[in-house]
Amino acid sequence: MKTKIIQYITTVLVALVTLSACNELDLAPTNKFTDANYWTSTDKAAAVLNMAYSQLFNANYFFANERLTDNLYEGRGNSDEKIITSGQADAALGRFANEWRNCYEGIKTCHIFLENVDQVPNMDPVIKERMIAEIRFIRASLYFRLASHYGDVPFFDYNITLQEANNIERTPKSEVIAFVRSELNAIVSQLPKQGEYAAKDRGRITQGAVMTQLARTYLYENDWTNVASVTGKIINGDYGQYQLFSSYEGLFLPENELNEEVILDLGYTLSLRTWSEMYDAIPLTVGGRINAFAPTQELVDDYIMKNGKAIHESGSGYNEDDPYVNRDPRFNATIVYHGYQWKKANGTTSTIYIKPGSSASAGASTLDEYAGPGQNSTATGYYIRKYFDPTAPEGMAAGLNLILMRYADVLLMYAEAKYELGEMNEAVWNETIRPIRQRAGFSDASALNYPTEGNLREIIRRERRCELAIEGLRIFDIRRWGTIETVMNTTPRGAKFAAGNSQYITLDQRRFNKDRDYLFAIPQSQRDINKNLTQNPLY
Repeated sequence: MKTKIIQYITTVLVALVTLSACNELDLAPTNKFTDANYWTSTDKAAAVLNMAYSQLFNANYFFANERLTDNLYEGRGNSDEKIITSGQADAALGRFANEWRNCYEGIKTCHIFLENVDQVPNMDPVIKERMIAEIRFIRASLYFRLASHYGDVPFFDYNITLQEANNIERTPKSEVIAFVRSELNAIVSQLPKQGEYAAKDRGRITQGAVMTQLARTYLYENDWTNVASVTGKIINGDYGQYQLFSSYEGLFLPENELNEEVILDLGYTLSLRTWSEMYDAIPLTVGGRINAFAPTQELVDDYIMKNGKAIHESGSGYNEDDPYVNRDPRFNATIVYHGYQWKKANGTTSTIYIKPGSSASAGASTLDEYAGPGQNSTATGYYIRKYFDPTAPEGMAAGLNLILMRYADVLLMYAEAKYELGEMNEAVWNETIRPIRQRAGFSDASALNYPTEGNLREIIRRERRCELAIEGLRIFDIRRWGTIETVMNTTPRGAKFAAGNSQYITLDQRRFNKDRDYLFAIPQSQRDINKNLTQNPLY
């Protein structure tokens, strides 16, 4: 949403205003905003709604979630995500406290809006209904996020008092998810479809976003019947017309924002609201500061060949000594590898040298070369290209929107559900994965046609990983598949740049406790305040 986000401060435990006079407490002071005097115009109500949009999600979590998976590895520092993936997290960890607080701050904003919007005089009833539906979507999404990470969480659908907040108990996750689904079903008809918003409101929540979120609530529980039903209706156009954007690489460029594939994104705009996480992910020679996180060899290896075969599959044509040729075209749009041709804004290219010792003969900078653990350069031998904003100024304060939901994900959810229901066939394949691969740039019939051999579940899951890489969704996939117990309980690798370029880089061991780590810890800071909050197992 390319509109200025107006700041509207909320906290979890403090009301919008607190009046401390000893009498006439029903009179609103004239020198400050209160619930009694703030709600005087539609614009002021819109300011609170915009604040709720800004609290729905942010760039930090977008990339931090990906760092909790086998797609990325953190080579520098000791972030909360690195502590989690090392198996050393405890209930005092900042990530657990911050995400909890951020979600409940957003819920607080939504409750303030819902309890006060009726005070706005002469408000257009159509706009009012739409704004209420948007707020209810944001509140439902925040509860879904909480339940997905923490399991049972405190649930309330009104602006609770400080005393209530200090004594509330956790509500079973199943009840929270039931509320989320009820809300999404209730509001969908009150929102515009794709293309029905005026130009100034493009990027706001639509019917398609509501139903995609509903599909995810079923996806995360492997409820394949409902996943297929909801995504099938989206594909059918019941909630607006979506289609794949023509270019995979172009999908993530600023000139193509709000295209026909985007269902919901995080709105950013240069100078008003920006994000800079890519500053520590791109090569140093093209503007990066240091490398804080980078793609793993495991992600690289999952990109298939142009003929549709996995790299270790017979007949793939994969050459370990020349590993980046004839690969899935999405690989080049996502990951920077040794010899990568980096496209510059002026139309020229720059060769990225990462293999140790490779830059000397080319007379190039050694900054991007792998130099071992803890260095400024990449720890894995790779950098990230996807979501690089070529219009961002030095320092990478980017104004590029981050896509939360897109149509390709809907197609992949539908394909996976049909497979798990035993209903995958050539027609379903041709409606889902074939067009995704065609858009990516595959042309070989062996890559496009319905596979008659191989593990189809692995094919679909691999397709999902590569299509949606670096989009913050894999953590939820490997949790629901149960594969997180394996892929996050191993020693990840980097490129073949160790021991004189003869061995794959060995990275720090990762650990995952299946009896504990599917859930975040309930923040200890909250349990210190509220003795009724129980803790998740083994924290």
